[in-house]
Amino acid sequence: MKIHRVYQGDDTLQTEVQEGGGQWQPTAPRSALGYDSPFTGEWEAGHARQYGAQPGDQVLPFQPVSVRDFSLSELHNINAAHGYARRFMPRAARLAAVVEAVTRRSLPALRPNRLWYAQPIYYLDNPMTFIPSGKAVEFPSYSQALDYELQLAYVIGEPLYNATPAGAERAITAFVIMCDFSARDVQIPEMRSGMGPQKAKHFLSSMATVAVSADEILPHWRDLQGTVTINGAVVARPHTADSRFGLGDMLAHASASEELIPGELFSIGALAAGSGMEISCWLDHGDTLDLDLPGVGHITHQIK
Repeated sequence: MKIHRVYQGDDTLQTEVQEGGGQWQPTAPRSALGYDSPFTGEWEAGHARQYGAQPGDQVLPFQPVSVRDFSLSELHNINAAHGYARRFMPRAARLAAVVEAVTRRSLPALRPNRLWYAQPIYYLDNPMTFIPSGKAVEFPSYSQALDYELQLAYVIGEPLYNATPAGAERAITAFVIMCDFSARDVQIPEMRSGMGPQKAKHFLSSMATVAVSADEILPHWRDLQGTVTINGAVVARPHTADSRFGLGDMLAHASASEELIPGELFSIGALAAGSGMEISCWLDHGDTLDLDLPGVGHITHQIK
């Protein structure tokens, strides 16, 4: 089942569902997503107007209550570290390439740390700066290195507390493709502060206008392969195959002695080959970015 919402032009959003490729049918939000949003309809309609929604526009399929952005792909982490070095530390990158060619191994400094291998790790993103696919994106005023991240995300429809991995998966109600925009030139300095990414991430994220019910994605979420297209040319084919932890593991870890509530969004993080930094393909003014994950959704943005 597919789920979307349409801005009605007043103080309401209409939730609609599509079964098996048929007609979109109006329904109650609880019937579509399995929970009632804690936000009022008036607030959500006003929020949609703030990011430029016009009557008849598709808007966010749901408003996240919070966002936990995990990092499950080892390949993404290693390749992103190399890509960061190539742009911002070119001499070190050349030296690393020589050492790795001799040893045939990635340098330890360019691999995730021990905690990454021991448990699912995440940072808290800003749920209030999400926009839907189709809206124009601007560089933040403090950055010259705008990057994208193609991510698979999901929302839960029931509360969790000290959940088991198997039990936690049953709380997943819908999946959506997500883009985590990143200001890479300020990200590493912020993370070296010991407080995690801040302005590097919080300024903007986006998601497709359509979400997909959990039953359609859960059985094969590790087998997804998407595409990244910039200005009409396919530049990468990201995949979910190397995700170190399961979706239930993520939720079990996050819910340990902490209650999770319906409407919270969880992302597995950038897919392998899912960011421009990995392949030295940086966004520029005037670019058109398209992210696609078949069966889950599509995101497109014009970069101002």
